Amino acid sequence: MFLADEKRYDKMIYNRCGKSGLKLPAVSLGFWQNFGHKGCFANMENMVHTAFNLGITHFDLANNYGNPYNGSAEENFGKILDGMRHYRDEMCISSKAGYDMWPGPYGDKNGSRKYLTASLDQSLKRMKLDYVDIFYHHVPDPGTPVEETALALDNAVKQGKALYVGISNYNRQQTEEIMSIFKELRTPFIVNQPSYAMLNRWIESDGLDEYAIDNGFGLAVFSPLYQGFLTNKYLNGVPADSRVGKGETWIGNQLDEKMIARLNKLNAVAENRGQKLSQMALSWVLNNKAVTTVLIGASRPEQIVENAACIEKLDFTAEEISLIESILKE
Repeated sequence: MFLADEKRYDKMIYNRCGKSGLKLPAVSLGFWQNFGHKGCFANMENMVHTAFNLGITHFDLANNYGNPYNGSAEENFGKILDGMRHYRDEMCISSKAGYDMWPGPYGDKNGSRKYLTASLDQSLKRMKLDYVDIFYHHVPDPGTPVEETALALDNAVKQGKALYVGISNYNRQQTEEIMSIFKELRTPFIVNQPSYAMLNRWIESDGLDEYAIDNGFGLAVFSPLYQGFLTNKYLNGVPADSRVGKGETWIGNQLDEKMIARLNKLNAVAENRGQKLSQMALSWVLNNKAVTTVLIGASRPEQIVENAACIEKLDFTAEEISLIESILKE
């Protein structure tokens, strides 16, 4: 059951993506981990419905999302959309291509015109869509001329298969290179999707966030909870059933006693703000003026409800910012 429009959209903040006309919810739902064929379809459907009822209108996918990674998340999302297609114009749906997808030389990790064109066609077929709102190149490819990648993305717009284009995992220098071509082509490039979190601040040292503000595109950031570190899951150590405990994350070796102590100090700040650690971590990311939306993952609807509530306390006092900075530097 969906809420009436006015109730649904009153629950969310919408930010303009850079200088474009497109608005994205402050919190978006990502499909990276928990929407593959090995999951419970009813739970996936419930998560999408819960998100939409919270005013989360942006659903972020990629050709390699889900388990198995060959389009399973897009296939399941397409099935979920069957009961929601009346709301298609109230949704912003994005997909990506760039990582290896199918056997042979043309589906390997790259940014060629052939691969990007074929992958987008496959994504549209899996989701049963005529177009995606945003089509991203998922990861830079040094083996393909950047002009070829830019032209392939531009062609997706010209064919009516995408309304806007984006890039993901591009640093500032790589963004400058491809953006200069987009400007020449007048391609509607509006967003870069980098990782960003309290414990992962590379976009600040790289200058990508400042460059985004200066050049009028938005940032849709992923992994804001740093693979679950910035939740209450690890405050008392490493549970056996956690991603770190099961060895399912490449940053598990960072979770030492020093990190756990740091997380507990951050949690104390969050409690004083009336938030959970995960909510404060999301609010902190959104405090960066370059960030248009933060992408959350979830394994159950309750996580979406909890994380979306971060928008209720986005402001930080100078004292809170100073305290957080000092904790992060320890």
